[in-house]
Amino acid sequence: MPTAATVTLAGVATILALLAAPGQASAQQSAIIESSAWIAGCWERRSGQSVTEEQWMPPRGGAMLGMSRTVRDGRLVEYEFLRLFERDGRLVYHATPSRQTPTEFTSTATSDTLAVFENPAHDFPQRIIYRRQGSDSLIARIEGPGPGGTRGVDFRFARAQCSGAHPAG
Repeated sequence: MPTAATVTLAGVATILALLAAPGQASAQQSAIIESSAWIAGCWERRSGQSVTEEQWMPPRGGAMLGMSRTVRDGRLVEYEFLRLFERDGRLVYHATPSRQTPTEFTSTATSDTLAVFENPAHDFPQRIIYRRQGSDSLIARIEGPGPGGTRGVDFRFARAQCSGAHPAG
């Protein structure tokens, strides 16, 4: 028959194990999201009268938040809200594009220069790829079905200065 001391030690051990588990999960989650920290910052793409800006906050709280907008001839033509987070040991890219239903893409490859996310059930795109080139260039690529095979579109971004609050006046 267990003694009160044995029960107390077992209880303390159980409590310590439960308290330690979230920290271990948090450290693992942090390592997973940290693998894509290189995407953080401000990125810009210019083409003719269009400018596309994409901005990512660094990892914190197990997630990265991003946003994008395309302005053509001084008018907002597209925007997107983005969230990168961990689920079941993989990164999830949650995209909410303008005038479209939110969609999730799950990572199939991540490194310090590459992040690939896929959702084969989505119409287009089915794959989103971020590839770092040096410290100041980023290529975002979307792929999916097209006439005669896979269709891909590249978006070449340069690192940009993150702008702060607009001055009053």
